Amino acid sequence: MAKESVDSLYQKAQHAVAQGDNGTARGLYMQALGLKSDAPEVHYGMATVCFLLNDLPSAAYHFKEVTRLDPHRAGAHINLGAIYNRMDMLDEAIPVLRRGIQLDHNRAEGFYNLGIVYRRKGQIDMAIQAYREAVRINPRMFDAHYNIANLYFEKQQYSLALAHYKQALAARPTWDKAKQGLEQCEAALHGAAAQPAGPSAGTPQGNGHAKDAEDIHLDPHHTVDPGTHGLLLSSLHKATIESDTMSRSLLSVMETEVEPAIKDLSSCLMLPGSTAQDVEQCLQKFESAIVKLRTAQKELGASLHQVQKMGDKLVRS
Repeated sequence: MAKESVDSLYQKAQHAVAQGDNGTARGLYMQALGLKSDAPEVHYGMATVCFLLNDLPSAAYHFKEVTRLDPHRAGAHINLGAIYNRMDMLDEAIPVLRRGIQLDHNRAEGFYNLGIVYRRKGQIDMAIQAYREAVRINPRMFDAHYNIANLYFEKQQYSLALAHYKQALAARPTWDKAKQGLEQCEAALHGAAAQPAGPSAGTPQGNGHAKDAEDIHLDPHHTVDPGTHGLLLSSLHKATIESDTMSRSLLSVMETEVEPAIKDLSSCLMLPGSTAQDVEQCLQKFESAIVKLRTAQKELGASLHQVQKMGDKLVRS
């Protein structure tokens, strides 16, 4: 009976978060923990809400509880490290971030937050290495590209800095800080001193170089609400089915068109007695099969691109 009550409170809290009502969600999570204090999912939800409410000590406490109750949960370690980072507890952040990465080496947000720690501790090369791992895993992590670019700029490695400013802007074209960094880098690369336009939110006084992006990256804990995302989920499901159909069509073209055409052409070229007309017919069959293959590839690519777009929209919603 108590477990059902905990589940009900947990579901209501998730719904409140989806509606942006974090205060109500916190109260519901608190009630759930009163009934079951050792529920890692409830602590995880509570920690996330506390972070959204800027109550960092409470967020750290609840993420730490998750690591105690579920010690192999990589995201909880990474989130705890990110919160310690925000609280300027850098020495505490490093081991928990490393533990999260050890549990799951494909967590871009883990390497990103580790990069922030090393950057703030003045360990520039280690920060670059961490950020580079983050963008290797997630090439569109624009703030990691931006921070790498800033570090290369400081090391006067302007060509490398320029490449990462451009990648940051490719992922976020309207980002003014990245545009400013790119302009300063281009000026430095051409031997001209970049002149600061004046103090701004992203540019410290007395330094024309833009400040690093230091927003922490929490491990994704996204709640999909069918009531809110129903239409998008339906469209995404439809596009996924279409992509599956097109991938099967591509496979069919390869098996029934391309492979036989290759075999016929090979036999025609290898067997004695084949006439020029025979070779021409085989070549025409092969070219026709290749046209069909390219068409199927193009259709599948367009469909997969649509799935990616809708998936990104769902994640951002």
